[in-house]
Amino acid sequence: MTRALWAAALLPALAGAPSTVTFTDATKASGIAFTHNNGKSGKKWLPETLGSGCVFFDADGDGWPDVLLINSKSWTPRTPKSLHRLYRNNRNGTFTDITAGSGLDVEMYGLGAASGDFDNDGREDVYITALEGDRLFHNEGNGKFKDVTAAAGIQNANFGTSAAWLDYDRDGKLDLFVANYVQWSPKNDLWCSLDGAAKSYCTPESYKGVAPKLYRNLGAGKFEDASQKAQVADGRSKSLGVTVFDYDSDGWPDIFVANDTQPNKLYRNNRNGTFSENGLTAGVAFGEDGVARGAMGTDAADFDGSGRPHLLVGNFSNQMLGLYRNEGNGLFVDEAPRSNLGRATLLNLTFATFFFDFDNDGLLDIFCANGHLDPEIERVQPKVKYRQPPALFHNAGKGRYEQASAGNDFAKPLVARGGAYADYDRDGDLDLLVTNNDGPAVLFRNDGGNRNPWIRVKLSGTRSNRSGIGAQVRIETAAGVQWRTVHSGSSYCSQSELPLLFGLGAQSQVAAVEVRWPSGATQRIANPKINQTLEITEPKS
Repeated sequence: MTRALWAAALLPALAGAPSTVTFTDATKASGIAFTHNNGKSGKKWLPETLGSGCVFFDADGDGWPDVLLINSKSWTPRTPKSLHRLYRNNRNGTFTDITAGSGLDVEMYGLGAASGDFDNDGREDVYITALEGDRLFHNEGNGKFKDVTAAAGIQNANFGTSAAWLDYDRDGKLDLFVANYVQWSPKNDLWCSLDGAAKSYCTPESYKGVAPKLYRNLGAGKFEDASQKAQVADGRSKSLGVTVFDYDSDGWPDIFVANDTQPNKLYRNNRNGTFSENGLTAGVAFGEDGVARGAMGTDAADFDGSGRPHLLVGNFSNQMLGLYRNEGNGLFVDEAPRSNLGRATLLNLTFATFFFDFDNDGLLDIFCANGHLDPEIERVQPKVKYRQPPALFHNAGKGRYEQASAGNDFAKPLVARGGAYADYDRDGDLDLLVTNNDGPAVLFRNDGGNRNPWIRVKLSGTRSNRSGIGAQVRIETAAGVQWRTVHSGSSYCSQSELPLLFGLGAQSQVAAVEVRWPSGATQRIANPKINQTLEITEPKS
């Protein structure tokens, strides 16, 4: 049975009555107080425009999502240092800053991060991308981390941006894909201008690209650079986003790479340790006009109940969002230009973007974190704003999206970059975390999404990787089914929590939860209780 058939279509009857949802700014009340430092000093250096990301992950193993916020730094040493921030979830809607002494309290020009249990010891580890060199941190327990970059064999000082954990060879150990951007340094910084007079931030077209990295997990805490062997080391790439998904439903993870002003890449897993690049033939390399766009963040999911995962790509202003529908024959069609989604996002510069069900109606909605690169953009393009509010699009069924309002807090303009979701207060709906470039992070609490029932599924692999990354989960109700894949990365330089929260719409009972593990094992739990977190451990045999 193919995975497309296994993930049978979601029926429209699943959705309940529309819910009124407000995203409330809970940052101050939660105790999160973080401001990103991009180091700007008037020189308009390219890296200043790109940071930073965020991660929802269980740092201390108590089952509640904690928060990691990635910082950059000043170009000349300053006191106090600019540090990442690790916040422990107090399980009462608040967080405590536990950065000091955590091992993550290091200064670096950080951009993004991804979490996953690379050594299968039951604790989520963290990989942080940085301009001057990425770092791998092993989770030692109790919120403490150890830098194991050199010991692991990781060497990536290539302007790393987004990263994602995956098990591309299905050996039960998490491998790592890292998107790298361009060949930039203070010495080779170029002069660019919006108006021909004052220096502005350059576009990546001015710089040569850098090949992404694929690190294969050898076990015992060691990795090898398999980029060349796996045939993903394209030096023309200028990558900002990555999402891992099984687009051809053969049970093996494929990789989509969002490139900035270069063609996007779609790497099909050949099931022998190598990949074939099919972006052009699949129709995802370029925009509808045949021109490479300024692609940023990306995600993949089945938004229309077809049983196939589709692609979402955030793009530069005047290019609109990309919503590539998977036709199931190796081809994708961008639905955005002919939809409300395209018109509503035309002027936005979208960094983080992802699918999530904010109102628990069982249909996947879309979130976009927006913000331009240059504060002077409005002088030369009056319709394009530097600060832009986030965008929320409600799934109206049958593949249609309608722009939704979510309260006054959510409508405030930001210079947004990273974005992630999690049910941080464990009340049954998905909350949002958004980072600002050279500004404060914002935590949006979902108020009202839990009016519809839900079930949250947390996986623990045994033969598969411990994090359950790559596992597909199917929820069966009287109305039909919905399915999702546990995945790392996606969004932009960020990662959402690994447990999957399914909204049930008008349904008050789940007939079964079925898991297809990366090992090939299938597990079925009949009649689970709703409005709870269901923890599932893979059978050992």
